[in-house]
Amino acid sequence: MRTRITPLGTLLALVAGLLTALVTTTPAQAAPLFKAPFACGQKWTFSHHSAEVRQALDFVRSDGGGTAGAPVLASASGTAYRYSQPSGAGNYVVIEHGGGWKTYYFHLGAYSVAHGAAVSQGQRIGTTGSTGNSSGAHIHYEQLHNGVGQPITINGASLAPYPGSYGSRHLTSDNGCSGGGGKYWVDTFAHATGYAQANTGDAQGVLNAGTNYVYCKVWGQEIRDASGNYNHWWLRTDLDTVYAGKNGRNAHVSAYYLSRWGNDEARDNNGTVIPTC
Repeated sequence: MRTRITPLGTLLALVAGLLTALVTTTPAQAAPLFKAPFACGQKWTFSHHSAEVRQALDFVRSDGGGTAGAPVLASASGTAYRYSQPSGAGNYVVIEHGGGWKTYYFHLGAYSVAHGAAVSQGQRIGTTGSTGNSSGAHIHYEQLHNGVGQPITINGASLAPYPGSYGSRHLTSDNGCSGGGGKYWVDTFAHATGYAQANTGDAQGVLNAGTNYVYCKVWGQEIRDASGNYNHWWLRTDLDTVYAGKNGRNAHVSAYYLSRWGNDEARDNNGTVIPTC
């Protein structure tokens, strides 16, 4: 019987191919669990256009709140570095997450961290602006591995393929959320009528004043008093008193009754932003 010997060159080629395969799969395994770069409960729409560098996405708010001045949050923990490029990225922050991973946040209106500061996921690093080469307030956001732009992934799910314009796709953030069990505890200062939708068209019952749980918030009809206090957010909850023939579950109560936080604010008793439904 004759033994067949594989040439050394062939063996080396096989080993090299195996190593290449292992290296190319490492980035996906090493990526942090990135979250949206904006606050808990906020909904933003996103787009990508052909002139964008690498695999960037631009985000603007689509839940009725303002884009300019909105907090920009760290997608994952790491070390933050501040830079400025007036002719391009404007004021921007780069966060190094380890393992070759970085995130970029361009066109900031202001910085909220020092250069070289350690940041945690969900920590505010700046405010949304339009500095540098920008036509309007937005968050230009990138994820890179070893200097190469990657398809943006949030909570382990890729946002690719990207839309070419705003409005067709939206993302609601859970970055920095702390509510447990799907309920957020709030103090209401008076008995509040609950409605079927985020308007005053179909009363369902009453939510008593005091400490109550809510599930989430939706944007709807403005509620305003004679002193100028107002709120467009409505809280989805279960009512204490239900009118005859009505449904007290998943009714809507105006966040006006949480006036301690100010106009168009909807936070729980810990100050956590209640997420959008």
